[in-house]
Amino acid sequence: MNAGDRAARFAALHDGGCFALPNAWDAGSARIMAHAGAVAIATTSAGIAWQLGRRDYAVTLAESLENARVLIGATELPVSADLEDGFGPAPEDCARTVRAAGEAGLAGCTIEDTTRDAASPIHAFDHAVERVRAAVQAARALGRPFVLTARAENFLNGRPDLDDTIRRLVAFAEAGATCLYAPALPDMDAIRKVVAAVAPKPVNVLMGPRSGLVPLAELAAAGVRRV
Repeated sequence: MNAGDRAARFAALHDGGCFALPNAWDAGSARIMAHAGAVAIATTSAGIAWQLGRRDYAVTLAESLENARVLIGATELPVSADLEDGFGPAPEDCARTVRAAGEAGLAGCTIEDTTRDAASPIHAFDHAVERVRAAVQAARALGRPFVLTARAENFLNGRPDLDDTIRRLVAFAEAGATCLYAPALPDMDAIRKVVAAVAPKPVNVLMGPRSGLVPLAELAAAGVRRV
């Protein structure tokens, strides 16, 4: 199956209902997930780093895309990649990363608003939006479907500010992001608020929320499209 067909399948999964998107880290885990019934899989930046004996965020774009190619070759499933902060601070870096992701055959990817700077871990609002806008433009230039997921990382970086998180996700949606994602939201109330704020755009949540695991059916009832 070619990259365009897989990408179209992946995009269609976001049109209704709710599906699980498990993280694979090598060919074996990808095949196990496919056998278990996964309809798509995603790479994991932490998984790539750990199998290389490194900390998360210690891999290069080339290494991340090579891992993605392994997963693409392991099954017929669409593959989306965790591409961290876009591998650079500038909007142009995000655009370059998305172009490379498309060329690698990926059906989508995520771009975070993190900086990799512990002293100031989140990009300023306007700059974060410009980064997403550049990534969206690069995705659209691929000439085929590509699910660009924009991530607001406040809750993973010691900034539990739901209002700012929603403000960012709304702006990312307006900039053209296909899917919105704020990892580690604290509870179902926060998830419902995010879903309502960016509707009708699809929302991804990280298997949770932090208050405890929630059945997929309950997340679906709250309007979540991807877990």
